[in-house]
Amino acid sequence: MSKKIVTVVGSTGSQGGSIARTLLQDGAYTVRAVTRNPQSAAAQELANLGASVVQADADDYDSLVRAFSGSHIIFGVTNFYEKFGTISASEAAENEIQQGINLANAAAATASLEHYIWSTLPNTRKISNGKNVVPHFDGKRPIDDHIKSNASLLQKTTFLWVAFYATNIFFPVFRPFNVPTAGPDMFIQLGATPKSVSIKSIGDAKANVGPFFKAIIEKRELTLPGKFVLADVEDLTAGELLSRWAESQNKVATYIQVKKEVFCETWPMWGDIMSKMMVYFEEAKDKSWTGEEGFLTKEELGVTGLVTTAEAFAKLNV
Repeated sequence: MSKKIVTVVGSTGSQGGSIARTLLQDGAYTVRAVTRNPQSAAAQELANLGASVVQADADDYDSLVRAFSGSHIIFGVTNFYEKFGTISASEAAENEIQQGINLANAAAATASLEHYIWSTLPNTRKISNGKNVVPHFDGKRPIDDHIKSNASLLQKTTFLWVAFYATNIFFPVFRPFNVPTAGPDMFIQLGATPKSVSIKSIGDAKANVGPFFKAIIEKRELTLPGKFVLADVEDLTAGELLSRWAESQNKVATYIQVKKEVFCETWPMWGDIMSKMMVYFEEAKDKSWTGEEGFLTKEELGVTGLVTTAEAFAKLNV
Protein backbone atom coordinates (compact mmCIF):
# COMPACT_ATOMS: atom_id res chain seq x y z
CA MET A 1 0.00 0.00 0.00
CA SER A 2 1.44 3.36 -1.06
CA LYS A 3 2.01 6.06 1.52
CA LYS A 4 -0.30 9.07 1.62
CA ILE A 5 1.22 12.26 0.28
CA VAL A 6 1.35 15.10 2.80
CA THR A 7 2.11 18.44 1.18
CA VAL A 8 3.54 21.05 3.54
CA VAL A 9 3.42 24.74 2.64
CA GLY A 10 6.04 26.87 4.35
CA SER A 11 8.20 23.80 4.83
CA THR A 12 11.32 25.83 5.63
CA GLY A 13 9.55 27.89 8.32
CA SER A 14 8.90 27.11 11.98
CA GLN A 15 5.49 25.47 11.61
CA GLY A 16 5.95 23.78 8.26
CA GLY A 17 9.48 22.68 9.09
CA SER A 18 8.32 21.10 12.33
CA ILE A 19 5.59 19.21 10.49
CA ALA A 20 7.88 18.03 7.70
CA ARG A 21 10.56 16.78 10.12
CA THR A 22 8.03 15.04 12.37
CA LEU A 23 6.47 13.15 9.47
CA LEU A 24 9.82 12.30 7.90
CA GLN A 25 10.98 10.86 11.19
CA ASP A 26 7.76 8.88 11.50
CA GLY A 27 8.23 7.37 8.03
CA ALA A 28 4.57 6.57 7.44
CA TYR A 29 3.98 9.36 4.92
CA THR A 30 5.43 10.75 1.71
CA VAL A 31 6.35 14.33 2.49
CA ARG A 32 6.18 16.96 -0.23
CA ALA A 33 7.89 20.12 0.98
CA VAL A 34 6.68 23.30 -0.71
CA THR A 35 9.03 26.28 -0.80
CA ARG A 36 9.66 29.29 -2.99
CA ASN A 37 13.38 28.45 -3.09
CA PRO A 38 14.16 24.73 -3.40
CA GLN A 39 17.88 25.55 -3.46
CA SER A 40 17.92 27.09 0.04
CA ALA A 41 19.88 25.36 2.78
CA ALA A 42 16.69 24.60 4.72
CA ALA A 43 15.03 23.07 1.66
CA GLN A 44 18.11 20.96 0.89
CA GLU A 45 18.16 19.73 4.49
CA LEU A 46 14.60 18.46 4.09
CA ALA A 47 15.52 16.82 0.78
CA ASN A 48 18.39 15.04 2.51
CA LEU A 49 15.95 13.76 5.12
CA GLY A 50 13.79 12.26 2.38
CA ALA A 51 11.30 14.97 1.44
CA SER A 52 10.30 15.71 -2.13
CA VAL A 53 10.97 19.44 -2.47
CA VAL A 54 8.80 21.38 -4.93
CA GLN A 55 8.67 25.04 -5.86
CA ALA A 56 5.50 27.11 -5.38
CA ASP A 57 4.52 30.55 -4.16
CA ALA A 58 1.36 31.46 -2.23
CA ASP A 59 1.07 34.55 -4.44
CA ASP A 60 0.88 32.28 -7.50
CA TYR A 61 -2.30 30.20 -7.54
CA ASP A 62 -1.29 28.09 -10.54
CA SER A 63 1.97 27.08 -8.86
CA LEU A 64 0.01 25.91 -5.81
CA VAL A 65 -2.33 23.81 -7.96
CA ARG A 66 0.69 22.08 -9.49
CA ALA A 67 2.36 21.57 -6.11
CA PHE A 68 -0.83 20.16 -4.54
CA SER A 69 -1.65 17.73 -7.35
CA GLY A 70 -2.09 14.19 -6.02
CA SER A 71 -1.88 15.25 -2.37
CA HIS A 72 -4.00 13.51 0.24
CA ILE A 73 -3.23 15.91 3.09
CA ILE A 74 -2.23 19.58 2.78
CA PHE A 75 -0.94 22.01 5.39
CA GLY A 76 -1.48 25.68 4.61
CA VAL A 77 0.15 28.63 6.36
CA THR A 78 0.80 32.31 5.61
CA ASN A 79 3.25 34.78 7.16
CA PHE A 80 1.98 38.26 8.07
CA TYR A 81 5.45 39.30 9.22
CA GLU A 82 7.18 38.49 5.95
CA LYS A 83 6.44 41.92 4.48
CA PHE A 84 5.21 43.86 7.52
CA GLY A 85 7.59 46.66 8.38
CA THR A 86 8.28 47.48 4.77
CA ILE A 87 4.51 47.80 4.22
CA SER A 88 1.74 48.75 6.65
CA ALA A 89 -0.27 46.35 8.81
CA SER A 90 -3.34 46.75 6.60
CA GLU A 91 -1.29 46.08 3.45
CA ALA A 92 0.36 43.04 5.05
CA ALA A 93 -3.07 41.71 6.02
CA GLU A 94 -4.43 42.25 2.51
CA ASN A 95 -1.49 40.37 1.03
CA GLU A 96 -1.92 37.55 3.54
CA ILE A 97 -5.65 37.30 2.86
CA GLN A 98 -5.05 36.81 -0.86
CA GLN A 99 -2.38 34.20 -0.16
CA GLY A 100 -4.70 32.32 2.22
CA ILE A 101 -7.52 32.35 -0.32
CA ASN A 102 -5.13 31.09 -3.00
CA LEU A 103 -4.12 28.22 -0.71
CA ALA A 104 -7.71 27.34 0.12
CA ASN A 105 -8.84 27.45 -3.52
CA ALA A 106 -5.89 25.34 -4.65
CA ALA A 107 -6.64 22.80 -1.91
CA ALA A 108 -10.29 22.73 -2.94
CA ALA A 109 -9.23 22.09 -6.55
CA THR A 110 -7.14 19.06 -5.51
CA ALA A 111 -9.23 16.00 -6.44
CA SER A 112 -7.26 13.65 -4.19
CA LEU A 113 -7.59 15.85 -1.07
CA GLU A 114 -8.74 14.12 2.10
CA HIS A 115 -7.68 16.61 4.77
CA TYR A 116 -6.72 20.30 4.71
CA ILE A 117 -5.10 21.76 7.84
CA TRP A 118 -5.11 25.55 7.85
CA SER A 119 -2.94 27.49 10.34
CA THR A 120 -4.99 30.41 11.60
CA LEU A 121 -5.56 32.53 14.72
CA PRO A 122 -8.57 33.39 16.91
CA ASN A 123 -11.13 35.96 15.76
CA THR A 124 -10.19 38.87 18.02
CA ARG A 125 -12.86 41.06 16.42
CA LYS A 126 -15.57 38.63 17.48
CA ILE A 127 -14.14 37.77 20.90
CA SER A 128 -13.66 41.43 21.92
CA ASN A 129 -16.88 42.66 20.26
CA GLY A 130 -14.74 44.85 18.02
CA LYS A 131 -12.91 46.57 20.87
CA ASN A 132 -9.48 44.93 20.55
CA VAL A 133 -8.80 43.93 16.96
CA VAL A 134 -5.29 42.51 16.53
CA PRO A 135 -4.10 43.15 12.95
CA HIS A 136 -2.04 39.99 12.47
CA PHE A 137 -4.88 37.90 13.91
CA ASP A 138 -7.61 39.73 11.99
CA GLY A 139 -6.01 39.00 8.62
CA LYS A 140 -6.81 35.31 9.11
CA ARG A 141 -10.54 35.96 9.61
CA PRO A 142 -11.55 36.46 5.94
CA ILE A 143 -9.60 33.31 5.03
CA ASP A 144 -11.43 31.30 7.69
CA ASP A 145 -14.72 32.69 6.37
CA HIS A 146 -13.75 31.80 2.81
CA ILE A 147 -13.07 28.20 3.81
CA LYS A 148 -16.33 28.02 5.76
CA SER A 149 -18.22 29.27 2.70
CA ASN A 150 -17.06 26.23 0.69
CA ALA A 151 -19.08 23.34 2.14
CA SER A 152 -17.01 20.67 0.41
CA LEU A 153 -13.67 22.10 1.57
CA LEU A 154 -14.96 22.74 5.08
CA GLN A 155 -15.82 19.05 5.43
CA LYS A 156 -12.12 18.28 4.89
CA THR A 157 -10.65 21.15 6.93
CA THR A 158 -9.18 21.40 10.42
CA PHE A 159 -8.30 24.87 11.71
CA LEU A 160 -5.07 25.03 13.74
CA TRP A 161 -4.26 27.76 16.27
CA VAL A 162 -0.55 27.91 17.18
CA ALA A 163 0.09 29.93 20.34
CA PHE A 164 2.91 32.36 21.25
CA TYR A 165 6.39 31.23 20.09
CA ALA A 166 9.34 31.24 22.47
CA THR A 167 11.34 32.68 19.54
CA ASN A 168 9.17 35.81 19.66
CA ILE A 169 11.82 36.92 22.17
CA PHE A 170 13.84 37.85 19.05
CA PHE A 171 11.28 40.49 18.04
CA PRO A 172 12.66 43.94 18.96
CA VAL A 173 9.56 44.74 21.02
CA PHE A 174 10.05 41.67 23.21
CA ARG A 175 13.84 41.37 23.21
CA PRO A 176 15.34 42.12 26.66
CA PHE A 177 18.15 44.65 26.44
CA ASN A 178 21.17 45.23 28.57
CA VAL A 179 21.60 48.29 30.80
CA PRO A 180 25.40 48.76 30.60
CA THR A 181 25.67 50.90 33.72
CA ALA A 182 23.97 48.15 35.75
CA GLY A 183 26.35 45.42 34.62
CA PRO A 184 26.68 42.98 31.70
CA ASP A 185 24.10 40.55 33.11
CA MET A 186 21.38 43.09 33.97
CA PHE A 187 18.54 43.34 31.44
CA ILE A 188 15.16 45.03 31.17
CA GLN A 189 12.12 44.39 29.02
CA LEU A 190 9.55 47.06 28.26
CA GLY A 191 5.86 46.26 28.04
CA ALA A 192 2.71 48.23 27.32
CA THR A 193 0.68 45.98 29.63
CA PRO A 194 1.25 44.59 33.15
CA LYS A 195 3.60 41.67 33.69
CA SER A 196 0.60 39.72 35.01
CA VAL A 197 -0.94 39.38 31.52
CA SER A 198 -1.43 35.69 30.71
CA ILE A 199 0.03 34.32 27.47
CA LYS A 200 -0.51 30.88 26.00
CA SER A 201 2.81 29.54 24.75
CA ILE A 202 3.63 26.86 22.20
CA GLY A 203 7.18 26.81 23.58
CA ASP A 204 9.50 25.51 20.88
CA ALA A 205 7.38 25.80 17.73
CA LYS A 206 10.02 24.03 15.64
CA ALA A 207 9.63 20.95 17.85
CA ASN A 208 6.00 21.14 18.96
CA VAL A 209 3.84 21.95 15.93
CA GLY A 210 4.67 18.64 14.23
CA PRO A 211 3.23 16.41 17.02
CA PHE A 212 -0.01 18.42 16.98
CA PHE A 213 -0.26 18.05 13.21
CA LYS A 214 0.39 14.32 13.39
CA ALA A 215 -2.37 13.93 15.98
CA ILE A 216 -4.74 15.97 13.81
CA ILE A 217 -4.31 13.80 10.73
CA GLU A 218 -4.35 10.52 12.66
CA LYS A 219 -7.45 11.35 14.73
CA ARG A 220 -9.73 12.58 12.00
CA GLU A 221 -12.76 11.29 13.87
CA LEU A 222 -12.10 14.12 16.32
CA THR A 223 -10.63 16.84 14.08
CA LEU A 224 -13.10 16.73 11.17
CA PRO A 225 -15.20 18.31 9.86
CA GLY A 226 -14.24 21.92 10.43
CA LYS A 227 -12.92 21.54 13.97
CA PHE A 228 -10.44 23.88 15.67
CA VAL A 229 -7.29 22.72 17.49
CA LEU A 230 -5.33 24.81 20.00
CA ALA A 231 -1.61 24.03 19.92
CA ASP A 232 -0.06 25.24 23.15
CA VAL A 233 2.18 23.91 25.92
CA GLU A 234 1.48 26.13 28.92
CA ASP A 235 0.04 29.36 30.26
CA LEU A 236 2.62 31.88 31.47
CA THR A 237 2.38 35.52 32.43
CA ALA A 238 4.52 38.09 30.61
CA GLY A 239 6.63 38.30 33.76
CA GLU A 240 7.06 34.54 33.91
CA LEU A 241 8.11 34.43 30.26
CA LEU A 242 10.82 36.97 31.01
CA SER A 243 11.91 35.03 34.10
CA ARG A 244 12.17 31.80 32.10
CA TRP A 245 14.36 33.59 29.58
CA ALA A 246 16.58 35.17 32.25
CA GLU A 247 17.09 31.86 34.04
CA SER A 248 17.99 30.10 30.79
CA GLN A 249 20.59 32.74 29.93
CA ASN A 250 21.96 33.21 33.46
CA LYS A 251 20.85 36.84 33.42
CA VAL A 252 18.85 39.09 35.73
CA ALA A 253 15.88 40.71 34.01
CA THR A 254 13.27 43.23 35.11
CA TYR A 255 9.93 43.87 33.43
CA ILE A 256 9.01 47.56 33.19
CA GLN A 257 5.56 48.68 32.14
CA VAL A 258 5.44 51.90 30.13
CA LYS A 259 2.61 53.88 28.59
CA LYS A 260 1.31 52.47 25.33
CA GLU A 261 2.27 55.71 23.55
CA VAL A 262 5.88 55.36 24.71
CA PHE A 263 5.96 51.69 23.67
CA CYS A 264 4.66 52.51 20.19
CA GLU A 265 7.02 55.45 19.73
CA THR A 266 9.98 53.29 20.77
CA TRP A 267 9.20 50.68 18.10
CA PRO A 268 7.35 52.29 15.17
CA MET A 269 4.79 49.98 13.50
CA TRP A 270 5.86 46.92 15.51
CA GLY A 271 4.97 48.51 18.82
CA ASP A 272 1.46 49.26 17.62
CA ILE A 273 0.49 45.75 16.54
CA MET A 274 2.21 44.01 19.46
CA SER A 275 0.70 46.35 22.04
CA LYS A 276 -2.72 45.66 20.52
CA MET A 277 -2.09 41.94 20.92
CA MET A 278 -1.00 42.31 24.54
CA VAL A 279 -3.98 44.56 25.39
CA TYR A 280 -6.22 41.95 23.78
CA PHE A 281 -4.65 39.20 25.92
CA GLU A 282 -5.01 41.41 29.00
CA GLU A 283 -8.70 42.12 28.50
CA ALA A 284 -9.86 38.84 26.97
CA LYS A 285 -8.05 36.80 29.65
CA ASP A 286 -9.02 33.11 29.43
CA LYS A 287 -11.15 33.84 26.35
CA SER A 288 -8.14 34.92 24.28
CA TRP A 289 -7.90 31.60 22.44
CA THR A 290 -11.61 30.84 22.07
CA GLY A 291 -14.45 32.02 19.86
CA GLU A 292 -15.14 28.68 18.22
CA GLU A 293 -17.33 25.95 19.59
CA GLY A 294 -15.64 22.79 20.85
CA PHE A 295 -11.99 23.45 20.02
CA LEU A 296 -9.64 20.57 20.83
CA THR A 297 -6.66 20.67 23.19
CA LYS A 298 -3.46 18.66 23.59
CA GLU A 299 -5.14 16.58 26.29
CA GLU A 300 -8.02 15.60 24.03
CA LEU A 301 -5.65 14.74 21.19
CA GLY A 302 -3.17 12.93 23.44
CA VAL A 303 -0.21 15.10 22.43
CA THR A 304 2.69 14.59 24.84
CA GLY A 305 6.46 15.06 25.02
CA LEU A 306 6.32 18.75 24.15
CA VAL A 307 9.26 21.12 24.63
CA THR A 308 8.48 23.76 27.26
CA THR A 309 9.13 27.46 26.95
CA ALA A 310 12.02 27.26 29.42
CA GLU A 311 13.60 24.43 27.43
CA ALA A 312 13.10 26.40 24.23
CA PHE A 313 14.77 29.49 25.71
CA ALA A 314 17.71 27.36 26.81
CA LYS A 315 18.40 26.61 23.13
CA LEU A 316 18.44 30.29 22.20
CA ASN A 317 21.20 32.81 22.50
CA VAL A 318 19.52 36.19 22.82
